[in-house]
Amino acid sequence: MQIQDLPFPDPGAPDARSGPRFLWWLFRNQLSGQLKSLAWGLLHFASVASLPFCVGVAVQAAVDRSGGRLALAGGLMALACAGNAVGDTFLHRAAVTNWITAAARVQQLLARKAAALGSALTRRVAAGEVVAVSTGDVEKIGWFVEALSRFTAAAVTIVLVCVGLVVYQPALGVVVAVGLPVLAIAVLPLLPRATRRADVQREKAGRATELASDTVAGLRVLRGIGGEELFLDRYRRASQEVRHAAVRSARMWALIAAIQVLLPGILLITVVWYGVHLAREGRIAVGELVTVYSSVMVLTYPLRHLEEIAMAYSFSRPSAKRASRVLSLERATDTTGSRDAENPSGDLYDPATGLLAPAGRLTAVVCGDPDAAGRLAERLGGHASEQGAPVLLGGVPLDELPLDSARRAVLVQDKDPVLLSGTLRELLDVPASGAVDPRDALDAARCGDVLAALVQGSVDAADPMDARITERGRSLSGGQRQRLALARSLVTDPEVLVLDEPTSAVDSHTEARIAQGVRELRARRTTVVFTSSPLLLDRADRVVFLHDGAVAAVGDHRELVRAEPRYRAVVTRETEDEAARAGVPGEDGFLREDEVLHRLEQLEEIEETA
Repeated sequence: MQIQDLPFPDPGAPDARSGPRFLWWLFRNQLSGQLKSLAWGLLHFASVASLPFCVGVAVQAAVDRSGGRLALAGGLMALACAGNAVGDTFLHRAAVTNWITAAARVQQLLARKAAALGSALTRRVAAGEVVAVSTGDVEKIGWFVEALSRFTAAAVTIVLVCVGLVVYQPALGVVVAVGLPVLAIAVLPLLPRATRRADVQREKAGRATELASDTVAGLRVLRGIGGEELFLDRYRRASQEVRHAAVRSARMWALIAAIQVLLPGILLITVVWYGVHLAREGRIAVGELVTVYSSVMVLTYPLRHLEEIAMAYSFSRPSAKRASRVLSLERATDTTGSRDAENPSGDLYDPATGLLAPAGRLTAVVCGDPDAAGRLAERLGGHASEQGAPVLLGGVPLDELPLDSARRAVLVQDKDPVLLSGTLRELLDVPASGAVDPRDALDAARCGDVLAALVQGSVDAADPMDARITERGRSLSGGQRQRLALARSLVTDPEVLVLDEPTSAVDSHTEARIAQGVRELRARRTTVVFTSSPLLLDRADRVVFLHDGAVAAVGDHRELVRAEPRYRAVVTRETEDEAARAGVPGEDGFLREDEVLHRLEQLEEIEETA
């Protein structure tokens, strides 16, 4: 695989049982690239390691006044330099290719997993951790995968040089062959501590990233309540903790690097002292002493790769662990699909709660617990986080449908949908049935003032569809963002559309018009709306009231207001005791049954006038 061939047609099925297993799986899937990198690495390191022998031959030839051997040494040195240049160039090319392809494979796997889990991903993994995995962790994993082949080439070269020195000059060669393993293992006792400090640094960095993400996302609200300085102080403290942890980690790695410099120096001094002693006794020639001395000098270069692979593994191991944790997440039940229904349709039924949404009708669901409503909405979309009886669509379990079919059939819009930056045309360019025109969807969501605001805020956009939306739509109000997100969901035109509080940030007059627009546009389509707004509830064909996780009452809004005190308590914000006394106006300011119905009639008159 070359860089120009990215992305992968299929990144594969990763072994996400643990971090080391995931790293090994990545290595095996890059075997050809790793072997290529190993071959070029051997050429590079072998060429570098052969230079001392060439120098030793040249020095001895000069001492012996042998022109032929001196010319031979020069030729060998030129050949070694050429091999060094070629090997280094192509080693770097192969190593960078391995790094980029490994990182790209991990990113594709993460993107595929995010697409499979959808909104359930951030409910199971913190947003800051997802960001850390998809950015910094991907690079660290790629670094280790890339460095492994270079380390292998360096280790093989060191072994070959030691064997060659023992054969070439046994007395000094044995000293080097014994000293180099000591150098290699001397830093091993320090690695666990360095790894722990690096883990602490990454953990604190992940928290700081999550805090920064939350602060930026809620900046508008923070400014409104004057709390931005408080959160900025929290981020400053978190940032300082990251800095202190990074300094502590750097100190340990600096100590390891210092040892990697000190011990080779001691070995070099030992070789020179013993070599001079042997030369005085006439047991070795000057050229042999120069060769061994130069070899020890050169071997400090491949020895540095021992430190690099230790650092790469210590940094990539927790990164691979986090990545494997994300990649191991699955939907509650099998997603491969045991049925081949391409266009499932029919009633939507949840056995766990008893909720039934008849096909082709607008069903409103009232639940006193917003968190429970959000979990149920997620469950209706086939992203349940707990095991249990699956949701049925036309009698077919959603979790037994192929994922693509299930997604075409059911779309869930969260209560806090995200708008991506780009033009309005790009925002509405989503997989859809093609039956709903984007302008009709915008009209049903009552986005007229939103379009005007977008055109006014754009310099060169005469057509509202070409107006640009800023990141997360932060230049728009909460109600404007909700309406654009609703229009995007309506354009998709799924068989079943589940809306979780789609108008919570919209004024009453606009909300009533949106309810009518959605009802008309979604005619003969199944729509489920989680809401406690009387305006939306009054437009629904069917209202389902959930209490303690089960269906407690079913009917239309006005019937339930009269007959079900618990329902009235949720809709009118009363207590159950107050709701039970409905129809008896009091002085506590709560809306009674007659007041609720009167206001609905007033809003209907306002809408007709508009």
